[in-house]
Order: sequence, then structure tokens, then C-alpha cells
Amino acid sequence: MSKIKGDDYLFDGKGKFKINEVKTKIKDFYEDKADYSSQLKELQCEIDALQNMMYAHDKYGMLVIFQAMDAAGKDGTMKRVFANVHPLGTAFYSFKRPSSKELDHDFMWRCFKELPERGKIKVFNRSYYEEVLVVKVHPEILTDVQKIPAEISSKKNVWEKRYKDIKNFEEYLTNNGIVVVKFFLNVSKKEQGERLIARINEQEKNWKFEEGDIKERGYWDNYQQAYEDLINETATKDCPWHIVPADDKKNMRLIVAKVLQEKLKTLDISYPESSDERQKELLSFIDVIKKQNEE
Repeated sequence: MSKIKGDDYLFDGKGKFKINEVKTKIKDFYEDKADYSSQLKELQCEIDALQNMMYAHDKYGMLVIFQAMDAAGKDGTMKRVFANVHPLGTAFYSFKRPSSKELDHDFMWRCFKELPERGKIKVFNRSYYEEVLVVKVHPEILTDVQKIPAEISSKKNVWEKRYKDIKNFEEYLTNNGIVVVKFFLNVSKKEQGERLIARINEQEKNWKFEEGDIKERGYWDNYQQAYEDLINETATKDCPWHIVPADDKKNMRLIVAKVLQEKLKTLDISYPESSDERQKELLSFIDVIKKQNEE
């Protein structure tokens, strides 16, 4: 039985979240690699079964958001947590630098059009939260790139308004049966540095390395403050944040999988029931099928 409790990593806006007070590394939940694989597979299978039921129920959808500093392990976590989940029940979208078309729309537009259907899990690699992360660390983006009018971008409460827009958006999703599950993969600066060095030293990982990662690393403290602010401002009872220690990838994946499994179990979902009349009708088809086999 898993020792992991998803609520241990949950922040729902009560109290004050302080990023420098949460751990990036914890005691392992697994004894060895085999135990880790066994635990993860069990959780994967449970997520798959619950997602299948959610699909048949056809009233809920789930939006899973991953936010983190570069090299925190978002891609690997998504790949492994959902490895045994039916591919037709899940979809993924990675948000890169906005296109010119996306920049001609409001800042939520490109995320809005990628939302999940009922019955499915949609996973966002980064999201609209970049609008209060990268854009907040580099506020010149507001006017120089996003073309926000100066009378709006220059206001002192521009970030507070964006936090409010995001909270209202997530409340809107919740009111429509879309469950929002948010993860902040919390990696330390030292561990991030080691992973970036590995991307340079290991040739097969060179494609992952971008010079821009080094530049943004220079704004580490700014990003940490931006994360602390957005988590405090956008965590709610219905749409809390899960702060996941990310220095150990195996622990991180087990925690994420457990949170998703627990969240799916809270949904009031079931397979559609069949009436007695429908059961009789279905049973009558057995003879038809058998006769067809004999033809």
C-alpha cells in the first residue's frame, strides 16, 4: 500500500505559502528501482481504470497543469505517469513561445482552445500561468510583444488583475465540470544546474539544451518570487496547487500519480446502468451472432 498522501503536498490558499520553506527533496517512497516501478504501474492502472469510467460517465473532464523551472522534469513525469493510460483518453499540449496569431488574441485564448473534452484528461506542459511568470519577470513583454496598451500595462495592479482573470477562468471551468489539477514541480537551483550540465555532457540530451535556459537561470530569485506570488494568489479550495519536491524524479512521479489517482476517485462517476429491458434485448443478440458465425 502506498505511503503517499496527496494532501501532504496541497496548498489551497489557507495561510501563506513560502517557497523557501518547502522541501525540494524528501525521503524516498520506494525501496529500490523494482519497488518504484511496481508502485508506479499500480497507480497508472488505477488512473487508467478511473479515466475509462470518467469517459463512459461523460460528465467530467480533467485539466492537468504542470508548471516548473527548466529541467525540473515535466516531460518525463508526463511520459511516465500516463504511460499505461489509454491514449484515446488523454491528450497533451506543450505551450512554447506564442505565435504572431496567438499574440493577436487575449492572453488566455491559446489555452482556452486546447481545453479537454468531457471524459478526457488534457495535460498542459506550461499554461496561462506563464503570463504571470515569464511576463512578470520580463514586464517589457507586455508592451513590446503582447502589444498591451500602455494605459493598461503601466498600472500597478496589472498582475493582480491577471491573477483574478485566472481564478475566474478556473472557477468557470469547475462550474462546467472540468476538474483543474495543478502541479508545481519544485526543483532546487543546484539540482537544476546539474541537469543542465548533463544536457551538455550527454550528447543524446544536447537537443534539450537551449542557451536561453542559462539566461533565464540568472533570474532564479525573480522566478521563485513569481511562483510564490501566483501560488498564493490563485490557490483555492476547488483549484489548489500541489507543490511537489522535484529533486528526485522517481518520488516526484509517484506523488503526481497518487494525486491524480486520489482526485479521480473523488469524482461522482460510474458506468451507465443498463435497464432490464435493455439487458433482455442485448441477450437476444447472442443467438443472432451465433447464427451469423455458422453462415
